[in-house]
Parts: sequence; C-alpha cells; structure tokens
Amino acid sequence: MTELPYAAWPPAPIRTERLVLRAPEPRDRPGFVELFSSPEVGTYLGGSRSREECERVLPEIPEQRPGLFVIELDGTMIGTLELNRRPPELRSGTAPNAEEDELGYLLLPETWGHGYAAEACTAALAWFAAMRPGESVVLRTQTANTRSMRLATKLGFTEVARYEAWGAKQWMARMSPVATPA
Repeated sequence: MTELPYAAWPPAPIRTERLVLRAPEPRDRPGFVELFSSPEVGTYLGGSRSREECERVLPEIPEQRPGLFVIELDGTMIGTLELNRRPPELRSGTAPNAEEDELGYLLLPETWGHGYAAEACTAALAWFAAMRPGESVVLRTQTANTRSMRLATKLGFTEVARYEAWGAKQWMARMSPVATPA
C-alpha cells in the first residue's frame, strides 16, 4: 500500500462515544504484538506470527504513517484501522482512471461483537470524507469472513468483485463516493 496524501499527519484524535482513533504511540507496542500474534485475528489474513517473532521484529516505537490509526478503548489499544492508497496493480478496475483508497481494520478477539469495528470505521470514514471529498474507498476480505462482509454492507459498501487470491476466495466492495455512514 502507498500512503495517502494527507495535509497533516497525525490528525487530532477522533473521538466517538466509546473510542478514540489516534496515531500509534510507544505504549501501544504490546497491543501490536498481541494483535499480530493472535491466531483468531490471523484467520483471514493468511495466519498469525508467533509472539516471539512479533517481539523480535516489531519496532519499539510503533510505526507512524499516514492513514494508520490505533483504536483505543478506555485508554487501551484494542486494534488498528487503516486507510491506504492502493497501488495501480491492486485497484479494483471498476473505475479505471480513479485513485482508490482501501479501508482495513483489525481488533483483538475479546473485543469482537461489541460494535467497536462499526463505530471506528464510521468515524474514520467520516473523517476521510471531510479530508478527501468525492473519493471512493474499497474494502476487501475473504468470503469466509462473513462478519466483515456484513459490516461492510452495513457501512454502505457494495460488492464489486469476487476473486481467488492468496489461496482463498476474496470479496471486494466499494463505497463511492464516501459519504458519512449511517
């Protein structure tokens, strides 16, 4: 993924009813290790890494790059959310001359089922719509990840493609142009 051309990064933290979306901080490293070593989180991503590998390779200060948010609940990192520019070879082809940005998120398994992903994505998409009016966003996941597909539909994404990649059936949907989700 390539970086989005934001005017200033990081933005002021985005606050929702229960969450804060903010740039990564050094105190988030244990959360990144937990997230990337979780077998449940890795289920639809080609697997997880071992905790030992994560401890060895993840930087002491988590990477800060445009489009990467930490999702925080009660002062603790519970996941990440990213909005990244897709390189031309990964674009959907449904709008061949358009730039294309992708939404992705990961949450710790103990937080699933509480509406945090929907709340974080809604806030991030509203922020994105204000920053990049008229831009479309895509989301992709494995077709086996029915929870993610349901959330995408709830957020206003519409299926544009199904395809085979990374040894699994994939689903791609588009929200175009981005509007503040209901």
